[in-house]
Amino acid sequence: MRDFLRHLGLYTDLYELTMAQGYFLSGRAELPAVFEYFFRSNPFGGGYVVFAGLSDLLEALLELRFSQEDLEYLRAHGFREEFLHYLSTFRFRGSIWSVLEGEVVFPREPLVRIEGGLLETQLLETLLLNLLNFASLIATKAARIRWAAGKRFVADFGLRRAQGWGGVLASKAAYIGGVDATSNVVAGMLYDIPITGTQAHSWIQSFEDELEAFRTFARIYPDRCVLLVDTYNTLRSGIPNAIQVAKELEAQGYRLLGVRIDSGDLATLSKQARALLDEAGLHYVKIFTSNQLDEYVIRSLLEQGAPVDGFGVGTRLVTAYDCPALDGVYKLVECAGRPTLKVSDDFTKVLLPGRKQLLRYRATDGSFAADGIALESESEPPRELYHPYFPLQRIAVDGLSPEPLLHCFVRNGELCRPLPTPAESRSYAAERLAALPAPHKRFENPHIYPVGISAQLKELRDRLVQEALRL
Repeated sequence: MRDFLRHLGLYTDLYELTMAQGYFLSGRAELPAVFEYFFRSNPFGGGYVVFAGLSDLLEALLELRFSQEDLEYLRAHGFREEFLHYLSTFRFRGSIWSVLEGEVVFPREPLVRIEGGLLETQLLETLLLNLLNFASLIATKAARIRWAAGKRFVADFGLRRAQGWGGVLASKAAYIGGVDATSNVVAGMLYDIPITGTQAHSWIQSFEDELEAFRTFARIYPDRCVLLVDTYNTLRSGIPNAIQVAKELEAQGYRLLGVRIDSGDLATLSKQARALLDEAGLHYVKIFTSNQLDEYVIRSLLEQGAPVDGFGVGTRLVTAYDCPALDGVYKLVECAGRPTLKVSDDFTKVLLPGRKQLLRYRATDGSFAADGIALESESEPPRELYHPYFPLQRIAVDGLSPEPLLHCFVRNGELCRPLPTPAESRSYAAERLAALPAPHKRFENPHIYPVGISAQLKELRDRLVQEALRL
C-alpha cells in the first residue's frame, strides 16, 4: 500500500492550499470562520441518507500534519517559505459539531459544523468531503439492502470489486448501514466486524469431482460448512452431492450449515433446492444466494417466494452501482462574526447563512415527524417551520418534541466526546431507521421528509439575499 496516509496534509486539492497561503499572506488566517457540510439530494432516488464516515474524519483531522517531505514537495511547487514554516507546526485547533454517526438525515440539513480560523477550516474541505460523501453513500445503500432483506442474513462480498483501498472503508460503512458480516478480513480486524466466507468455484474445480471437493471441505470445516452448488449443475449435481455430504456430516454429529447458489435463476433454483433438501429431511440447511444482488433483486426474489435465508452482496453495494457519488458540499456560512451566503439564480442553491442547529421533531409514538433548521442563537425551538424555498408552505410542529442533533465532538483541537465503534453506529442507525415512517423508506416515489427553517433563519437569509442583489 502506498504510504499516502503519512501525508494527510497533502490529502487535498491544490486550490485549498493555494487559498490557505493567500489567507496567511493577507493576514486573514486567524479570522474566525464557520463552515457547514450538507448534501443537496438523496441518492438512489430514495428518501433518506444514513450519515457515516465521522469517526474516520475525526481521527484523520486530529492526526493531520505536514512532514518535512510534504514541505519539500510544496516548496518545489512554489509555495512561500513563511507559509511553509506555518505549516510545519500546523495542528487543527478548531471545534467540530456533528450529527451522530448512523443518524438518518435529509437534504440541505447542516450535518457537520467546523469552527476555527479561516485557514484551518478551509484546509479541511477536501478531506471531509472525501470521507463523509463516500461512507454515507455506502451506508445508505446498505440500509436499503437491509430494508429489502428484512431480518435475513446479509454479507458484504464486495472487496474485489471496490475502488482500490476504498474497499476497506466501504466494508465499514456497509456494516454501519446494516449488513451482518463482511468477507473483507482486514476490515473485520480493524473494525471488529464479523467475517464470513467459504469457498469459490475454483475449490470445486481443483478436484476430480464435485463430491470429493465437498467431502474434503466438510472434513476440514465440519462445524461451519457451506457448499457452493452451482459449479456444474445446481439441481442435478450440486444439491444431490450436498445432500450426501450433509448425511455424512449428520453421522459424525455435525450439521451442514448451508448451500450457496451463485448463478442462474435464483428464485427458481432456490425453490427447487429447498424442496430437495426438505425431501431429504434437511430442513435445517440454509440457502444462500449471491451474484449481482442489490435491494431490487432481493426484493424481487422475496416477492417471488424464494426461500432464501441469506444474501451475499458485492459490486452493487460497495460501488454504489446506481449512484456513484453523494453530492455533499462544504460551505462558508459565517466569517469574522458575519453570516455569509452564496447567491444563485437557482434559489434552491442559495445557502442558509449563519451558525445553525438541527432539530428533530418526534410524534407521540416516537416516530420522526419533521426536522427544523434554526439559528444556534435562538433561545427556543421554533414551533412553526417554513419551507426553505416556498414560504407559503409551513410545517406546524407545535406540540412535538424537538431533539437537537448536532453534538460537539472536538473543542479547541481536542476530542471531547468518545468516538463510536462501528457496532455502536450500526445499532444507532438501525434504531433511527426504525423510527422513520415506512413511506420515506420505499424505493419508488418515497414520501419527501419535511424539513423546514425557522422564521429567524428565513428572515436572515432573505435580508442577506436582498443586500447581495443590491450590491
